[in-house]
Amino acid sequence: MPDASAASRAAAEEESAFSHPAVDPDATAAYGDHPDQVIDFYAPRREQVPGSPAPLVAVVHGGAWRAPYDRRHISPFAAFLARRGFAVASVEYRRGEAGGGSAAGRWPETFDDVAAALDALPGLVREALPQADPRRTVVTGHSAGGHLALWAAARHLLPDDAPWRTDRPAPLRGVVALAPIADFEVADKLDVCGGAVRQFLGGDDAFAERRPYADPALLLPTGIATTLVQGRTDVDVPQAVAESYADAAAKAGEVVGLTLLEDVGHFPLIDPAADACAVVAEEIAQLAW
Repeated sequence: MPDASAASRAAAEEESAFSHPAVDPDATAAYGDHPDQVIDFYAPRREQVPGSPAPLVAVVHGGAWRAPYDRRHISPFAAFLARRGFAVASVEYRRGEAGGGSAAGRWPETFDDVAAALDALPGLVREALPQADPRRTVVTGHSAGGHLALWAAARHLLPDDAPWRTDRPAPLRGVVALAPIADFEVADKLDVCGGAVRQFLGGDDAFAERRPYADPALLLPTGIATTLVQGRTDVDVPQAVAESYADAAAKAGEVVGLTLLEDVGHFPLIDPAADACAVVAEEIAQLAW
Protein backbone atom coordinates (compact mmCIF):
# COMPACT_ATOMS: atom_id res chain seq x y z
CA MET A 1 0.00 0.00 0.00
CA PRO A 2 1.27 3.53 -0.73
CA ASP A 3 2.13 5.69 2.28
CA ALA A 4 -0.11 8.59 3.26
CA SER A 5 1.90 11.22 1.39
CA ALA A 6 1.97 9.14 -1.79
CA ALA A 7 -1.75 8.49 -1.57
CA SER A 8 -2.42 12.18 -1.02
CA ARG A 9 -0.31 13.11 -4.00
CA ALA A 10 -2.02 10.52 -6.19
CA ALA A 11 -5.42 11.85 -5.15
CA ALA A 12 -4.39 15.40 -6.03
CA GLU A 13 -3.15 14.28 -9.44
CA GLU A 14 -6.38 12.46 -10.13
CA GLU A 15 -8.42 15.48 -9.03
CA SER A 16 -6.48 17.73 -11.40
CA ALA A 17 -6.89 15.37 -14.35
CA PHE A 18 -10.64 15.11 -13.78
CA SER A 19 -11.11 18.84 -13.13
CA HIS A 20 -11.21 19.80 -16.82
CA PRO A 21 -14.63 20.05 -18.44
CA ALA A 22 -15.37 17.44 -21.08
CA VAL A 23 -14.70 18.65 -24.62
CA ASP A 24 -17.28 17.95 -27.28
CA PRO A 25 -15.89 16.38 -30.47
CA ASP A 26 -16.11 17.91 -33.93
CA ALA A 27 -17.78 14.77 -35.24
CA THR A 28 -18.86 11.33 -34.06
CA ALA A 29 -19.23 8.19 -36.17
CA ALA A 30 -20.54 4.73 -35.36
CA TYR A 31 -18.58 1.57 -36.13
CA GLY A 32 -21.39 -0.74 -34.97
CA ASP A 33 -24.96 -0.84 -33.72
CA HIS A 34 -24.35 -0.71 -29.97
CA PRO A 35 -24.46 2.78 -28.36
CA ASP A 36 -20.87 2.33 -27.16
CA GLN A 37 -19.59 1.49 -30.65
CA VAL A 38 -18.67 5.05 -31.59
CA ILE A 39 -15.59 7.14 -32.28
CA ASP A 40 -15.30 10.85 -31.48
CA PHE A 41 -13.20 12.93 -33.87
CA TYR A 42 -11.25 16.09 -33.04
CA ALA A 43 -9.89 18.18 -35.89
CA PRO A 44 -6.34 19.52 -35.66
CA ARG A 45 -6.32 23.11 -34.42
CA ARG A 46 -3.05 23.99 -36.14
CA GLU A 47 -0.80 22.55 -38.82
CA GLN A 48 2.31 20.76 -37.64
CA VAL A 49 3.75 20.94 -41.16
CA PRO A 50 2.03 23.60 -43.29
CA GLY A 51 0.27 22.11 -46.27
CA SER A 52 0.56 18.53 -45.03
CA PRO A 53 -2.30 16.37 -43.75
CA ALA A 54 -2.26 15.78 -40.01
CA PRO A 55 -1.11 12.53 -38.44
CA LEU A 56 -3.96 10.58 -36.87
CA VAL A 57 -3.86 9.63 -33.19
CA ALA A 58 -6.31 6.95 -32.07
CA VAL A 59 -6.96 7.39 -28.35
CA VAL A 60 -8.21 4.49 -26.21
CA HIS A 61 -9.36 5.58 -22.75
CA GLY A 62 -8.72 3.77 -19.51
CA GLY A 63 -10.76 3.24 -16.38
CA ALA A 64 -9.95 -0.41 -15.57
CA TRP A 65 -12.29 -1.51 -18.40
CA ARG A 66 -15.17 -0.61 -16.06
CA ALA A 67 -18.48 0.81 -17.25
CA PRO A 68 -18.54 4.06 -15.24
CA TYR A 69 -15.44 5.34 -17.05
CA ASP A 70 -16.17 6.35 -20.62
CA ARG A 71 -14.40 8.43 -23.25
CA ARG A 72 -15.64 11.75 -21.81
CA HIS A 73 -12.97 11.71 -19.11
CA ILE A 74 -10.19 11.62 -21.68
CA SER A 75 -11.76 14.22 -24.00
CA PRO A 76 -9.61 17.07 -22.59
CA PHE A 77 -6.53 15.02 -23.50
CA ALA A 78 -7.92 14.40 -26.99
CA ALA A 79 -8.54 18.12 -27.40
CA PHE A 80 -5.01 18.83 -26.11
CA LEU A 81 -3.57 16.62 -28.85
CA ALA A 82 -5.75 18.38 -31.43
CA ARG A 83 -4.32 21.72 -30.29
CA ARG A 84 -0.86 20.25 -30.87
CA GLY A 85 -1.74 19.64 -34.52
CA PHE A 86 -2.91 16.03 -34.51
CA ALA A 87 -6.15 14.68 -35.89
CA VAL A 88 -7.64 12.64 -33.06
CA ALA A 89 -10.02 9.69 -32.96
CA SER A 90 -11.24 8.80 -29.46
CA VAL A 91 -12.54 5.24 -29.38
CA GLU A 92 -15.42 4.12 -27.19
CA TYR A 93 -16.01 0.44 -26.45
CA ARG A 94 -18.12 -1.79 -24.25
CA ARG A 95 -16.89 -2.02 -20.69
CA GLY A 96 -17.91 -3.84 -17.55
CA GLU A 97 -21.40 -5.14 -17.04
CA ALA A 98 -24.27 -4.30 -19.34
CA GLY A 99 -26.02 -2.61 -16.43
CA GLY A 100 -23.10 -0.35 -15.66
CA GLY A 101 -21.79 -2.25 -12.64
CA SER A 102 -18.27 -2.43 -11.26
CA ALA A 103 -17.00 -5.48 -13.13
CA ALA A 104 -13.92 -4.97 -15.29
CA GLY A 105 -14.37 -5.51 -19.00
CA ARG A 106 -16.72 -7.67 -21.02
CA TRP A 107 -15.47 -10.85 -22.65
CA PRO A 108 -15.41 -10.94 -25.62
CA GLU A 109 -17.22 -7.66 -26.36
CA THR A 110 -14.43 -5.32 -25.26
CA PHE A 111 -12.01 -6.96 -27.68
CA ASP A 112 -14.67 -7.21 -30.39
CA ASP A 113 -15.15 -3.46 -30.19
CA VAL A 114 -11.53 -2.35 -30.17
CA ALA A 115 -10.74 -4.60 -33.13
CA ALA A 116 -13.82 -3.41 -35.06
CA ALA A 117 -13.15 0.25 -34.27
CA LEU A 118 -9.58 0.22 -35.51
CA ASP A 119 -10.53 -1.80 -38.59
CA ALA A 120 -13.22 0.77 -39.43
CA LEU A 121 -11.12 3.81 -38.54
CA PRO A 122 -9.42 4.52 -41.90
CA GLY A 123 -12.75 4.64 -43.71
CA LEU A 124 -14.52 6.64 -41.01
CA VAL A 125 -11.77 9.23 -40.70
CA ARG A 126 -11.84 9.97 -44.42
CA GLU A 127 -15.44 11.09 -43.98
CA ALA A 128 -15.17 12.73 -40.56
CA LEU A 129 -11.73 14.36 -40.78
CA PRO A 130 -10.58 14.67 -44.39
CA GLN A 131 -7.56 16.70 -43.21
CA ALA A 132 -6.20 13.62 -41.44
CA ASP A 133 -3.72 11.16 -42.91
CA PRO A 134 -4.71 7.63 -41.82
CA ARG A 135 -1.46 6.33 -43.30
CA ARG A 136 0.31 7.98 -40.35
CA THR A 137 -1.65 6.55 -37.46
CA VAL A 138 -0.35 6.23 -33.91
CA VAL A 139 -2.45 4.44 -31.29
CA THR A 140 -2.22 5.69 -27.73
CA GLY A 141 -4.06 4.57 -24.64
CA HIS A 142 -3.98 5.19 -20.92
CA SER A 143 -3.95 2.49 -18.25
CA ALA A 144 -6.51 -0.14 -19.37
CA GLY A 145 -6.60 1.75 -22.66
CA GLY A 146 -2.84 1.33 -22.87
CA HIS A 147 -3.41 -2.40 -22.64
CA LEU A 148 -5.92 -2.24 -25.47
CA ALA A 149 -3.57 -0.14 -27.61
CA LEU A 150 -0.78 -2.69 -27.21
CA TRP A 151 -3.18 -5.54 -27.86
CA ALA A 152 -4.52 -3.88 -31.03
CA ALA A 153 -0.99 -3.71 -32.40
CA ALA A 154 -0.44 -7.41 -31.73
CA ARG A 155 -3.50 -8.97 -33.33
CA HIS A 156 -1.39 -10.71 -35.97
CA LEU A 157 0.26 -12.65 -33.14
CA LEU A 158 -2.95 -13.92 -31.55
CA PRO A 159 -3.65 -17.68 -31.50
CA ASP A 160 -4.96 -19.03 -34.79
CA ASP A 161 -8.46 -19.54 -33.39
CA ALA A 162 -8.80 -15.97 -32.09
CA PRO A 163 -11.63 -14.14 -33.88
CA TRP A 164 -9.63 -10.89 -33.80
CA ARG A 165 -6.49 -12.28 -35.42
CA THR A 166 -5.25 -10.54 -38.56
CA ASP A 167 -2.98 -12.01 -41.22
CA ARG A 168 -0.50 -9.14 -41.10
CA PRO A 169 0.58 -6.38 -38.71
CA ALA A 170 -1.68 -3.35 -38.43
CA PRO A 171 -0.57 -0.44 -40.65
CA LEU A 172 0.48 1.76 -37.75
CA ARG A 173 3.34 4.19 -37.30
CA GLY A 174 3.48 3.08 -33.71
CA VAL A 175 1.96 2.74 -30.26
CA VAL A 176 2.45 5.04 -27.28
CA ALA A 177 1.09 3.25 -24.22
CA LEU A 178 0.62 5.41 -21.11
CA ALA A 179 0.97 3.61 -17.78
CA PRO A 180 -0.39 0.53 -19.55
CA ILE A 181 -1.66 -2.64 -17.92
CA ALA A 182 0.83 -4.35 -20.17
CA ASP A 183 1.64 -7.59 -18.37
CA PHE A 184 -1.33 -9.43 -16.91
CA GLU A 185 0.66 -11.78 -14.71
CA VAL A 186 2.49 -8.95 -12.96
CA ALA A 187 -0.61 -6.74 -12.79
CA ASP A 188 -2.57 -9.60 -11.26
CA LYS A 189 0.08 -10.23 -8.61
CA LEU A 190 0.07 -6.52 -7.74
CA ASP A 191 -3.75 -6.46 -7.61
CA VAL A 192 -3.84 -3.56 -10.07
CA CYS A 193 -7.15 -1.67 -10.01
CA GLY A 194 -8.66 -4.00 -7.44
CA GLY A 195 -8.24 -7.26 -9.29
CA ALA A 196 -9.43 -5.84 -12.60
CA VAL A 197 -7.23 -8.08 -14.76
CA ARG A 198 -8.61 -11.32 -13.34
CA GLN A 199 -12.17 -9.96 -13.51
CA PHE A 200 -11.66 -8.95 -17.13
CA LEU A 201 -10.68 -12.46 -18.15
CA GLY A 202 -13.60 -14.06 -16.36
CA GLY A 203 -12.21 -14.96 -12.96
CA ASP A 204 -9.94 -17.70 -11.66
CA ASP A 205 -11.24 -20.48 -13.89
CA ALA A 206 -10.71 -18.56 -17.15
CA PHE A 207 -7.61 -16.52 -16.35
CA ALA A 208 -4.93 -18.91 -17.61
CA GLU A 209 -7.00 -20.07 -20.58
CA ARG A 210 -7.73 -16.56 -21.86
CA ARG A 211 -4.37 -14.89 -21.19
CA PRO A 212 -2.87 -15.93 -24.57
CA TYR A 213 -5.71 -14.05 -26.27
CA ALA A 214 -5.48 -10.94 -24.13
CA ASP A 215 -2.09 -10.35 -22.54
CA PRO A 216 0.26 -8.07 -24.55
CA ALA A 217 3.29 -9.51 -22.76
CA LEU A 218 2.56 -12.84 -24.46
CA LEU A 219 2.12 -11.24 -27.90
CA LEU A 220 5.65 -10.27 -28.90
CA PRO A 221 7.49 -9.18 -30.97
CA THR A 222 4.93 -7.04 -32.78
CA GLY A 223 7.28 -5.43 -35.30
CA ILE A 224 5.54 -2.11 -34.62
CA ALA A 225 7.39 0.79 -32.99
CA THR A 226 6.28 0.96 -29.39
CA THR A 227 6.94 3.40 -26.56
CA LEU A 228 5.74 3.13 -22.99
CA VAL A 229 5.43 6.29 -20.87
CA GLN A 230 5.31 5.63 -17.16
CA GLY A 231 5.35 7.74 -14.02
CA ARG A 232 7.78 6.47 -11.41
CA THR A 233 5.39 7.30 -8.55
CA ASP A 234 2.34 5.65 -10.12
CA VAL A 235 0.46 3.77 -7.40
CA ASP A 236 -2.43 2.70 -9.67
CA VAL A 237 -0.40 0.83 -12.30
CA PRO A 238 3.09 0.56 -10.83
CA GLN A 239 6.26 0.92 -12.87
CA ALA A 240 6.98 -2.80 -12.52
CA VAL A 241 4.16 -3.61 -14.96
CA ALA A 242 5.64 -1.56 -17.80
CA GLU A 243 9.15 -2.78 -17.03
CA SER A 244 8.02 -6.39 -17.21
CA TYR A 245 6.51 -5.80 -20.66
CA ALA A 246 9.70 -4.10 -21.87
CA ASP A 247 11.76 -7.02 -20.54
CA ALA A 248 9.48 -9.52 -22.32
CA ALA A 249 9.89 -7.57 -25.54
CA ALA A 250 13.66 -7.59 -25.19
CA LYS A 251 13.64 -11.34 -24.67
CA ALA A 252 11.59 -11.63 -27.86
CA GLY A 253 14.19 -9.61 -29.75
CA GLU A 254 12.30 -6.32 -29.85
CA VAL A 255 13.35 -2.96 -28.46
CA VAL A 256 10.51 -1.12 -26.74
CA GLY A 257 11.03 2.44 -25.59
CA LEU A 258 10.39 3.07 -21.90
CA THR A 259 10.19 6.71 -20.82
CA LEU A 260 10.13 6.94 -17.02
CA LEU A 261 9.05 10.28 -15.57
CA GLU A 262 10.28 11.34 -12.15
CA ASP A 263 7.75 12.51 -9.56
CA VAL A 264 4.84 11.63 -11.86
CA GLY A 265 1.95 9.36 -10.96
CA HIS A 266 -0.85 7.81 -12.99
CA PHE A 267 -3.02 10.68 -14.15
CA PRO A 268 -0.65 13.50 -15.19
CA LEU A 269 0.00 11.59 -18.42
CA ILE A 270 -3.48 12.59 -19.65
CA ASP A 271 -3.81 15.89 -17.75
CA PRO A 272 -3.40 18.89 -20.08
CA ALA A 273 -2.32 20.98 -17.08
CA ALA A 274 0.63 18.68 -16.32
CA ASP A 275 4.10 18.81 -17.86
CA ALA A 276 3.92 15.05 -18.36
CA CYS A 277 1.16 15.51 -20.93
CA ALA A 278 3.51 17.55 -23.13
CA VAL A 279 6.05 14.72 -22.91
CA VAL A 280 3.37 12.31 -24.12
CA ALA A 281 2.56 14.56 -27.09
CA GLU A 282 6.23 14.66 -28.02
CA GLU A 283 6.53 10.87 -27.84
CA ILE A 284 3.54 10.60 -30.18
CA ALA A 285 5.04 13.14 -32.57
CA GLN A 286 8.30 11.18 -32.68
CA LEU A 287 6.43 8.18 -34.11
CA ALA A 288 3.79 10.04 -36.14
CA TRP A 289 6.26 11.97 -38.29
